[in-house]
Amino acid sequence: MKPHSFCTCWPGATVWLTGPPGAGKTTIARALAERLRERGRRVEVLDGDATRALLTAGSSWEDRGTGLQRVGLMAEVLARNGIVVLVPVTAARADSREAVRRRHERSGTAHLEVRVVRDAVPPSGLPAPPGPDLRIAAHEQSAEESARALHRLLAERELA
Repeated sequence: MKPHSFCTCWPGATVWLTGPPGAGKTTIARALAERLRERGRRVEVLDGDATRALLTAGSSWEDRGTGLQRVGLMAEVLARNGIVVLVPVTAARADSREAVRRRHERSGTAHLEVRVVRDAVPPSGLPAPPGPDLRIAAHEQSAEESARALHRLLAERELA
């Protein structure tokens, strides 16, 4: 883990964990956050369930695309300022995921998409993201093992 050469700050990144409900996205995000904090990184977890009520400001969550855009904007701003942002959300809409990715690209901010799957979870009909940066089979390994795999990917990309 190296700070940028022009300052003493670390690069931020958004890690968008997608997958069906109950696949373990939040558990993995929390385990990774703990690992990163132990190594001195600033980390935020923007859990889909927790942010939903906050970001809809009392209105319905019918337009999930708008809600995902709001979470994506918040994640991008935090990541652009040196924080590793872990976003465990179902994020079924490919157009919303792509819009969040493009927002990060425009600002030069790292964005990783991770697909978390669990065989024990019945199929939900959610489309898999095109070419995720990492696929985690949560039914084959523990949350800690999954967090280690994701941490390795961040380290390979010099983001951890």
